[in-house]
Amino acid sequence: MSQINSFRDLIVFQKAYKLAMDIFKITKSFPKEEKYSLTDQIRRSSRSITTNIAEAWAKKIYIKHFVSKLSDSLGEEYETEVWLDYSRDCEYINMETYEKLITVYDEVRKMLISMINNPEKFCK
Repeated sequence: MSQINSFRDLIVFQKAYKLAMDIFKITKSFPKEEKYSLTDQIRRSSRSITTNIAEAWAKKIYIKHFVSKLSDSLGEEYETEVWLDYSRDCEYINMETYEKLITVYDEVRKMLISMINNPEKFCK
């Protein structure tokens, strides 16, 4: 396994970051009336996944703090899935786009859970 020097080296961060950027691009086409509700919320929660991973990394000398921030990240991941459900059901995204995003979020969720359950692999 290669040396992980930064949160940016974590595959979970890289996947979540790409997803947040994908969501940003996709939500540009959402209706204007959703600007301060669904659009804002899904962008915020998808970005919070990565920011909480970064904060967890900064606190990795304390296992409990590390796990706490990863738990926050996991909560944001679940929230993003719900916003994707709304986006699909409001017909702002098609089923193919929804399934592609959910499939990768499933991977992100599993990685976060693994990190939460095995913090000693990352903490000093």
